Amino acid sequence: MTEIYANPAARPSVPTAGFSPESRLPQATHQTLPGYRPTVLHSSPGLAERLGVGTVLVKDESERLGLPSFKILGASWAALTTVQKAWGGQTDGPLSVESVRAAIGTTTGRGLVAATDGNHGRGIARVAALLGLDATILVPSGTSQARIDAIASEGATVEVVDGTYDDAIAASARLADHDHLVVSDTSWDGYVDAPRAVVEGYSTMFFEIDDALAEQGLPAPDVVALQAGVGAFAASGLRHYRDGRERPPTTVVVEPSSANCLMASARAGGLTLVPGPHPSSMAGLNCGMPSELVWPVLAAGTDVFVGIADAYAEEAMRALAREGIVSGESGAAGLGGLMALAEHGTPEERSRAGLHAAACVLIVNTEGATDPANYERVVGRPATDVATALDPH
Repeated sequence: MTEIYANPAARPSVPTAGFSPESRLPQATHQTLPGYRPTVLHSSPGLAERLGVGTVLVKDESERLGLPSFKILGASWAALTTVQKAWGGQTDGPLSVESVRAAIGTTTGRGLVAATDGNHGRGIARVAALLGLDATILVPSGTSQARIDAIASEGATVEVVDGTYDDAIAASARLADHDHLVVSDTSWDGYVDAPRAVVEGYSTMFFEIDDALAEQGLPAPDVVALQAGVGAFAASGLRHYRDGRERPPTTVVVEPSSANCLMASARAGGLTLVPGPHPSSMAGLNCGMPSELVWPVLAAGTDVFVGIADAYAEEAMRALAREGIVSGESGAAGLGGLMALAEHGTPEERSRAGLHAAACVLIVNTEGATDPANYERVVGRPATDVATALDPH
């Protein structure tokens, strides 16, 4: 089922309360991490033809800092800043694993805690290992064994919570103490610093997009599609593109129709819970409650909300595979939402979303094949057989 909601509250710029001005400080920190390099920005004529637009750009985050997802960007910046502040003292400059380890001294008995449906928790586990800390990662029931095994491969203890992602979040909060720091990508009453840092950490990919387009002498995109769970990634994109510029791009936020808490909140005019279970295969987006911290950004910065069934995410996975890009279920959701808009949207809704023949559209492939067995089932071949074929910008 496709649901479309054109947001009457959308504005050219988003609220800045609760956030520092966007900066490249997180990117400077990411550049110190092992294996850092900008991910590729592809141009896809085939996808442009499918959507009926002029250009489609794909920021490919299927491999980022050695992991199959962009989430390490937010996880690393949030973990490093959280650990530095709690155990090493305040600092205003770029951080590195080495500087934080030196600042905190002993790591014995100390650890990081996070709830996840896969990618964020694996990123936290990776950073914990780099810092010499323990990691306890909580996942909701129904999380695929492949995702659990991937988190455990980073040296983390993985605990399965009987319930939804939101139940796992609540359980993680109960584990916090002086020696165990929760690094979550969603906020709750009194807990905002780490979620804020997650949003700030994701900005690295948008600065990389700016740099890649500038190198080619190309303008900013006309349309930006952003998939969303609790809204941290989408908020990072909205902070970047809805920054008061004279001609901001149109923004489309895509969720599973069974966990469309952002759309429900926009319709209700305030934070709204979409109760579970959330059965979508878009595991990274199966969230029933928006992050309180980022909701004002989403409410003001989103032009069109789209809720999609798994079938559209899976069709988008196949479409990206035909173009040589490996994308998991959540990674393909942005494209899936645009496909649903193109096929089911009214002329007014498509116009509101900016889908016209000359438009330049940006999508972000936020993950690779994080569940290899399901990827092969959907696409019809293993991820290892999908060769990169797109022209990079």
